[in-house]
Parts: sequence; structure tokens; C-alpha cells
Amino acid sequence: MVCFNRSALECLRNWKISDCRKPLILRGARQVGKTTIVTQFAEEYDVFLHLNLEKEDDRKLFEDYGDVNELIRAVFMSKGKTLVSKNVLLFIDEIQNSKKAVAMLRYFYEEANHIHVIGAGSLLETLMDVRKISFPVGRVQYLALRPCSFTEFLGAMGDEMDLELVSKVDVPNIIHNRLMLRFKEYMLCGGMPAAIVQYSRNRDILSVKNVYESLLLSYRDDVEKYTSSLSATKVIRSILSNGWKCAAETISFEGFAGTNFRSREMSGAFQIISKAMLLELVYPTSNVQIPMMPNMRKRPKLLWLDTGLVNYVAGIQRDVFSVAEISDVWRGRVAEHVVGQELLTLSDDVSAQRSFWRSDRVGSEAEVDFVYQYKGLIIPIEVKSGHNARLKSLHLFMDAAPHDIAVRVWSNPLSVDEVKTSQGKVFRLVNLPFYYVGQLEKVLDKLCNL
Repeated sequence: MVCFNRSALECLRNWKISDCRKPLILRGARQVGKTTIVTQFAEEYDVFLHLNLEKEDDRKLFEDYGDVNELIRAVFMSKGKTLVSKNVLLFIDEIQNSKKAVAMLRYFYEEANHIHVIGAGSLLETLMDVRKISFPVGRVQYLALRPCSFTEFLGAMGDEMDLELVSKVDVPNIIHNRLMLRFKEYMLCGGMPAAIVQYSRNRDILSVKNVYESLLLSYRDDVEKYTSSLSATKVIRSILSNGWKCAAETISFEGFAGTNFRSREMSGAFQIISKAMLLELVYPTSNVQIPMMPNMRKRPKLLWLDTGLVNYVAGIQRDVFSVAEISDVWRGRVAEHVVGQELLTLSDDVSAQRSFWRSDRVGSEAEVDFVYQYKGLIIPIEVKSGHNARLKSLHLFMDAAPHDIAVRVWSNPLSVDEVKTSQGKVFRLVNLPFYYVGQLEKVLDKLCNL
């Protein structure tokens, strides 16, 4: 079994030593590695207590003991561990199976904070609604775990030197092509841990088919857990079967993907799947300065949790593998999707959302692929190759923006151009190679002196 480090481990270490530590809830889609990372983190503790509340004996502990200190003693005994009070990690997996376990988190915080507690669960967000579960407000904190980033992929592949160079934003031009090939591998494989582990064994994407099929089947099998409504189940199944081929598209709910479902039922189904963190509906903003307010009346862009799964379901793996220019695949949608996936890795906040820009001028179709908030500024990001003059929407954004920084993601080495719009505004265009998207803030810090 290949074992590789996740960047979230550092977040867990910071949580461990925090003076204001609260029980931590790991949130993320099924199979993004929540249990694995906690088990790896547990090696840094003297005692690791793992409860899985899908098991009746573990779940019954919370039914039998209402006092948190009595519960702690019972957990130690049930796991055959000697009762100690220091450097103990309690992991409550599948916590959504017990309302009493969720309620007990308050008392771990108030009365037994010497025990470090992490909770996680499959479909946690959707089942909280279905089973009317609510976590104690102000007594827990949250950490999002998402599919692996490009740097995590490099670590899993054993490319330690390339990992260090990318992380330090210090890739020399002589190995640029090699890093682009590595990024194309990442774009092809995706960031699901099981897919990365399988791919690392022989670098054969065909061998990952069974992993993709298993993941997709598990998501479809979960549908009955999302809702008790038969009509909603049908709509959700339709999205999980057909929606992958609409990745990175601006979508309409009415008749989505050629179905006969109405806007209201399709919108509700998307919200349910979004809570399971399988996808995000990314709404546009027309703002060029903060606050970056989404316009919920405009059509959203559909981004799924993982580009590798999109490639597999859409049947474009061969195109991704053989194309010379990443931005040429699938009319640029794969490139845009993987950039969106990397941008999300810049935050471990559960509430983090992506956004794109659309002009609010009547009759204008100007649109920028993404916008990113950086040090009080809204930075436009276009995913395009070619000459600067093609970036017409970006120029329109910059004419209205109160700053002079824009980003274009491309397949060439890192550079900065001075560009003038048709209105005469001069701005700096950061030409960012794909492998640096996950280092965006470091690049801006290094090049732009903001």
C-alpha cells in the first residue's frame, strides 16, 4: 500500500497544539481519505481510540453512558487500553449514526478537553438534514478534506525533487516540460486517493478503471441516503449518471442534460448532491472589488469534485493522454476544471467557494473563468493559451478593476507581461504554468509585491 502525506496533516498538527482546540469535524466527500489521514495522524499520539459508529458495540457506548468521563473510561476499556489523560486521540468515525455521539461533543469540549476528539462520517452533510442532526454551536470546529492536490500527487509518485521545486516556486525552465508532463498525468488520473495509489504502481491509467467504477457505484448507491423522496431520488440518479459530461459548463436546471425534469426539482437535487461535496454550483459575480457577491439569479457553472472522474465518465481519457496542449482538450473544459480543482486546495475552510466573473452590462457576454480574492483584491484568472490580445474579457475586467494584477494560466513557463487594454490601462499579466496554480498566493507574493 502506497502511503503519502496530505497537506491537511499540517492543519491537524496545528489543531493539536492550539490553545483553543475544540472537537474537530472532518468534512469531505466519500473516499477522499478522511479515515486514512486520521489513522496516519494518530501515529503522533501515545493512545489512539477508534470508534466506528456503524458498529453496534461502539454506538452503544453513547447510548449507555451520558456522563463524558464515564464514557471515556468505558471507551478505554472496550478498546483494551490503559486509562491515561495525556496525548490521547479519540476518532469517532461515522458519527452521523448517533445523535447522542454528536451531542456528546459539547461535553468533550467543556469537561474533557484533554482528550483530542475528531469526528467524521460518510455523507455527513446530507444525513445531518435527513436525520435532523445538528452539531453543538460554538463547541466544534471544522476542516475540509478534498481530493489530492498536484503537490500531493507528486509526493505519491515519489517525485520529491519536483515537489520541492514546485512548493518553493523555483522550477527552472530546463525542467518545465517535465513538470507539465507530470501535471498532465495528474489531470488524467485525478486526485482521489485510491486512484492515485493504483496509478502510482505502474503509471497505467487503464489499471485505474476499477477504482473509478467503484467510486461512481458508491456515489450512486448512496442516493437513497440523500433523501426519502422517490421523486428526488430519480432526479439525483439522473444527475449522477449524466451530469459528469457537463463539467465546467454553465448549466440550466430546466431540462438539464437532456432530461425532462423541471427547474425546481433539478435545483433541489443539485443542492442535495452539493451538500455531499460531490460537486459545486459556482455562481458568477459582477464585482471587480470586494465584497465578491455571487449573483444567484445567473446560471451557475458546474464543477465536480474530481477531474479524473470527469475524464473517465466523459470518455476523454485518450484525448487528455495524447494532446500536446492541455487547453485544447474538450474545448478547454478539462483545463478549466482542473484549475478550479487546484484553486479549491488553497483553502481548508468548509465554506470555501469558487467564483467566476460575468459582466453585468446589457448585451455583454464578457466572462472570466475564475476570480480569486487575494489580500483584499479580486484577481481575475483566465485559463487560455495564445497571445494576450485574445483575452478580451480579462481586459474588460481590468479596465474596471482598482488594481493592476491579472492571471493567465497556460502551458508555458512562468512570466509577467505588461499589457495595455484598448482603454489605455496598463496592467501586469502573470502567466502562470498549470503546475503553479496550487501555489498562486506564493507566486503573487513573490512577483507582485502586494
